Amino acid sequence: MTIRPYLSILVAVAILALAVSLARSNTFANAIVTAMIVAIAGYGWNLLGGYAGQFSFGHAAFFGAGAYVDAVLQARYGVNAYPAFALAVLAGAGVGGAIGYLSFRAGLRGSYFALITLAFAEVMRIIANAAPIAGGAAGTLIRLDPSLTHFQFQSRLPYLWIALAFVAFAMALTRWVERRRFGAYLVAVRENEAAARALGVDALAVKLRAILVSAALTALAGALYAQYFLFVDASIAFGPWISIEALMGPIVGGLGTVFGPLVGALALHFLGEFARAVAGRIPGVDLALFGALLILAVALARDGVQGVAIGLARKWRARGA
Repeated sequence: MTIRPYLSILVAVAILALAVSLARSNTFANAIVTAMIVAIAGYGWNLLGGYAGQFSFGHAAFFGAGAYVDAVLQARYGVNAYPAFALAVLAGAGVGGAIGYLSFRAGLRGSYFALITLAFAEVMRIIANAAPIAGGAAGTLIRLDPSLTHFQFQSRLPYLWIALAFVAFAMALTRWVERRRFGAYLVAVRENEAAARALGVDALAVKLRAILVSAALTALAGALYAQYFLFVDASIAFGPWISIEALMGPIVGGLGTVFGPLVGALALHFLGEFARAVAGRIPGVDLALFGALLILAVALARDGVQGVAIGLARKWRARGA
């Protein structure tokens, strides 16, 4: 394996590492960690929606599975944080495999698949809100015990580096998939599933593998969220906010690209902060401004922020030539 295709990822990680090293306030640290958690979920969504063309409105199902399994295993069964984290990722992949098998075997695609994922996420939210094992409406609180053995830290800085490491892993995984035959199969299914089948591609197996990896990455984001905030409830874990942000990140940043989810997550987060700063304390104005800015961004940059940047770079080179 040559390192050249991954050099751009190393550069991006180095820039992020510089930003992390400059983090001095808890507010800035929280903003970066939250944005990177959303970016990891965005990378999960991007593999399924961006590369395989299977748009999901219910990635909260995988995020919530990861968050709740991590929290419940620690809070109720005394499982150490590290095996709980690993089991949370596996649980998310299992949920993804179950939803994918039921949906893809039934031939659901397009809006039908998007709606069935949304339905599963909502059902899981209702169950978590009522189940005693999940803490019901009160949620589940992980006991505070800052130490490396419990995957908890006094400072925000270790979480920043951990989140950055997971983002780097998600980018490298996306690049690796992109350069493998599996990535070509994903794009073939996205562009024309019937033609891909005619050429011998097992579309069902390809989509199942895609949703397994997608769900595992999103569950990883959920487990990291639980580990960082030490609390989850049904509205956080299975709420529509994460499904929306997971899909909007790649769309705004660049759908089906390696850097799109990260660029989109950072852009959306700081766009939201800008809207709140401009609107002040007037209720609802920040959301209206954020929505207007988001509509403009999507309308004017259909290939995402990354696509606009690449287009400008090409024009600059053409003028220089």
